[in-house]
Amino acid sequence: MELLHLLKYCLLCLVLTVTILRFLLPPKPPEAAAKLPPGPTRLPIIGNIHNLGAKPHRSLADLSKKHGPLMSMKLGRITTIVASSPAVAREILQKHDRILSNRHTVLSMKVLDLHKFSMPLLPAEAKWRNLRKVCNSYLFTPQKFDSYRELRRERVLELLEDVRLAASQRPGEAVDIRRAAFRATLNSLSSSILSLNLGDVERSETAREFQEHVSGIMEEVGKPNLGDYFPVMGKMDLQGIQKRMKGHLENVLNLFQWVIDERVRKIKSDELYVSPNDMLHTLLAIGDDGEGTAAMDPLCIKHLLWDMFVAGTHTTSSSLEWAMAELLRHPDNLAKVKEELDKNVGKGNHLHESDISRLPYLQAIVKETLRLRPVSPLLVPRKASEDVEIRGFIVPKGAQILVNIWAIGRDPVVWENPDSFMPERFLGSMIDVRGKDFELLPFGGGRRICPGMSLGLRMLHMMLGSLVHWFEWKLPDGVVPEKLDMEEQLGMALHKFKPLLAIPREDGKISYKKD
Repeated sequence: MELLHLLKYCLLCLVLTVTILRFLLPPKPPEAAAKLPPGPTRLPIIGNIHNLGAKPHRSLADLSKKHGPLMSMKLGRITTIVASSPAVAREILQKHDRILSNRHTVLSMKVLDLHKFSMPLLPAEAKWRNLRKVCNSYLFTPQKFDSYRELRRERVLELLEDVRLAASQRPGEAVDIRRAAFRATLNSLSSSILSLNLGDVERSETAREFQEHVSGIMEEVGKPNLGDYFPVMGKMDLQGIQKRMKGHLENVLNLFQWVIDERVRKIKSDELYVSPNDMLHTLLAIGDDGEGTAAMDPLCIKHLLWDMFVAGTHTTSSSLEWAMAELLRHPDNLAKVKEELDKNVGKGNHLHESDISRLPYLQAIVKETLRLRPVSPLLVPRKASEDVEIRGFIVPKGAQILVNIWAIGRDPVVWENPDSFMPERFLGSMIDVRGKDFELLPFGGGRRICPGMSLGLRMLHMMLGSLVHWFEWKLPDGVVPEKLDMEEQLGMALHKFKPLLAIPREDGKISYKKD
């Protein structure tokens, strides 16, 4: 082991020497550098890596106040352009969307060639266009969502039952909101996608292992990797991130392959088989339609399953946790939404998806949470496919592009009291989260907008509204609302650093029943 570590350090020294020599070569002409947007002073070798800190979205927001809403940096060897205003975001995501819609992919997402199959990571070319059409035409249509409505409602009822049992059997004991939300979200997704329950870790070893590997993937992707900043180090994997990522990813993809193989076997066998109405069956049934949609092979299907699970679980559960935390910090807002639910849903009645349109304050709370705590504060990094001019500056070909929607959501030019939780700002407002209003872009915009946005919003409104409607909530003893820890941690998603613990008490004014 000592020899192995020595070899790694020798290789690292060699790489650093080569890197230093490259910096000693004659620099680019000053005219070319002057065309880049302004930015902070760069240090030799590392460039501006030291400016990122542990919370890059906050550090970049602070830097943009000095250097402007279009800023350039050098992260190791990677030229990076940062957008921090609605106007600049519009230029990137709308005006120049075609040129700036490819992906800058980190090394952990290249493990097992994930970047060659995963829809969010593919370049905006034929394979990606086919997957987008499959999602928009077959998976994420209003008709398909409606067909899973009752299934989603059952998963929300299971969440309520879990919390109710905790409240009755262990009165006064706090519930981990993140864990409960993650389980409910995973149950809903796995049921509608695979007709399986991957959230029940108490009864299923498969579910336990699946959650363990998905959490491991999230952890590895969220770690800073030297190879992302210095490509020459990439294959060395000095931090072991790619190796661990490969192990987790192989297990997840192998599970999906097994599920696909079993489904195909049942479909082809002579045994009586009633196909479940799930997304996997839809994917297997897709054939060449003569209008540009190609049939889905098992390799593409299992990677699309990966995309849907990763994009749909941690994002929705994190948003729910942030929303509950904000409501517990602001009891007046919590009382207002409970009053709205009592009035429009009715005591003793369960919330239905059809009720959401009649709950403007609940919708406002979701929007305000996504403004203040976007789960992907820098969106998925984009990459310029050619030079493009924006506001008199050049975004060079190959540059990484970050859209800091966290900074945009707290821009004092756009938002009054931007750091305050004020759902009322959205009452009567036409600003929405669906990518058309560049002041609020939690799901991105342009052709790379999240295709599962509508499904995530349905689940978020249903779970949040049901938890608030059904229970009285309070913080554990000794925790006052004003002092609730709201520290955040940025990994693959923006999480609350300390899980939210809250004590439920079943509202005595209503009785638990499944209507």
